[in-house]
Amino acid sequence: MSDRRPPALFVADALGLDFLNSVATPAAEQVDWIPDGDGLVAWLDQAGLVPAEESERLRAQALPGELDRVAAQARSLREWFRGFVRQRMGRPVGAEDLHELEPLNQLLARDEQFVRIVADDAGGEGAAGSNGLLLRTERRWRTPESLLLPIGQALAATVGREDFRYVKACQGPTCTLLFADHTRGRARRWCSMAACGNRAKQAAHRNRTATSR
Repeated sequence: MSDRRPPALFVADALGLDFLNSVATPAAEQVDWIPDGDGLVAWLDQAGLVPAEESERLRAQALPGELDRVAAQARSLREWFRGFVRQRMGRPVGAEDLHELEPLNQLLARDEQFVRIVADDAGGEGAAGSNGLLLRTERRWRTPESLLLPIGQALAATVGREDFRYVKACQGPTCTLLFADHTRGRARRWCSMAACGNRAKQAAHRNRTATSR
């Protein structure tokens, strides 16, 4: 059940890679945060990709099994993009890779975004002007399949903005998490110091203690 899963992991410093990490083995057992429609909606909510009122409306209007089918599409998209990333980690992505991205471009072409002028009375996101108004990009959420659109946008942002030379896999022995290394010197090794980094330090300490004995 989705309520038995731990909170989703957002440690990649790139939301598209966090989507790949929505199935992972951060410890001993694999966890999939998108096993069904409820899991997909929960992950999107935690990622802040869908307004809560829209996800609830889509959930209420969905036909039986419809959200589960969209979740299956999301998992297929996840594994396709994982293959793209894994094949290109450690080197720049260029024009020669564009043909491989056609499935993503086809998804992006289905998007229905528009710009609305709104009052900047709540510190909202957007291009603010000096007159108390701002431009905010919104999306029409027509069907449950619309839930795939912000995911596609996050994947496209990963391709367009990240230097794939510094997309890395955590060095934890059993960890499967990916991340974009934005650190100075590009020296990041772990998904997080609190998890795999700490376990590595403890293992190194045990090894030094055993050696000294």
